[in-house]
Amino acid sequence: MTASPPPTTAEELRGAGLRVTAARVALLETVRHGDHLDVEAVASGVRDRVGHISLQAVYDALHALTSAGLIRRIEPAGSPARFEGRVGDNHHHVMCRSCGVVADVDCAVGEAPCLTASDDHGFSIDEAEVIYWGLCPTCTAAPSS
Repeated sequence: MTASPPPTTAEELRGAGLRVTAARVALLETVRHGDHLDVEAVASGVRDRVGHISLQAVYDALHALTSAGLIRRIEPAGSPARFEGRVGDNHHHVMCRSCGVVADVDCAVGEAPCLTASDDHGFSIDEAEVIYWGLCPTCTAAPSS
């Protein structure tokens, strides 16, 4: 038995109940091929693919795709919101205090201890967002001034 091919970007948008537009396809592909992009970087990537698009249209599309679960928004303290294509798992992030680079960090294997709050206040918890902070290897190796 052969596996069916993965859905196209257009099929994913339709499957999420979203209208397929060139801008949405370009945005989803830009986020998925990028690395924790902020809104300006997403807009630039979309413009490279389809030409002019307003920043408001980018914000609207990011909101729609995030709400549909096709992309994920992270909001590190002191940093603009970032968007990534890795969804559907409970992974975390490590961020450099100096240059702002972000990388994925897989959650603990087995039961995710970060989902067991010491006091859940009656909430039904389904996700935890953890950001580890430090200096990336490049910034660590850079001479101090």
